[in-house]
Amino acid sequence: MTWIIGASSGVGASSAVALATSGRTLVLSGRRVASLEKVRAQVEKRGGTALALPMDASDDVATRETLDRIHAEAGSVSEVVFCAGLNVPKRNWDLLEISEFQAVVETNLTSVARGMAAVLPDMRANGGGRVVVISSWAGWSFGRGAGVAYSASKTGLTSLTESLNDQESAHGISATVICPGDIDTEFVDKRPAVPDAEARTRMLSPDDVARAVAFVLDSPAEVCVNELVISPVHSHSYGK
Repeated sequence: MTWIIGASSGVGASSAVALATSGRTLVLSGRRVASLEKVRAQVEKRGGTALALPMDASDDVATRETLDRIHAEAGSVSEVVFCAGLNVPKRNWDLLEISEFQAVVETNLTSVARGMAAVLPDMRANGGGRVVVISSWAGWSFGRGAGVAYSASKTGLTSLTESLNDQESAHGISATVICPGDIDTEFVDKRPAVPDAEARTRMLSPDDVARAVAFVLDSPAEVCVNELVISPVHSHSYGK
């Protein structure tokens, strides 16, 4: 069973649709119930099987309760894709608010660690599993304009995935961090200067990144794709 966290829009939603014909049972989690149901309907329209379980990934209790429901309704988790993300308009040090910094780190980094820890017992018991984490170009290389909190939180994801590979590969578990450049999603609407339509044509699409997710999940079990960096051909200015 494949659990996609942050499946209500963007890369998470596109990944669910991309995996609809793969024969996987998908569990879709995110905060927006109506959006999750739309994604679930798209998966089922393509012949796939999906269960929509709303969840706030930054909430420890909600994560544990959702995993309990997954076990009861869909079985154990063999694959997990982390797509939930947050950024704020105030991105410079002179505007920094620690409460906002903490919220970004909680969503982008801590929630991934929480989710990894939650599913590891399933994967160990299954004799293997895959973890895919959607990071950012700003997590791979410094992204001017991405913001203090966002850059710090996304950079941490690389260490998180590599520590998982280092410590859990003996159990057949592998982790991949995917670092995309600009993606044309509603996420960019939160930038201090919102890109115009022409600028968006030079960005990646969520489907571009979803294909990378599918590639990783469909790789042979003995293969670990540690890191994938993806950039749009027509632009080299990154940072969400």
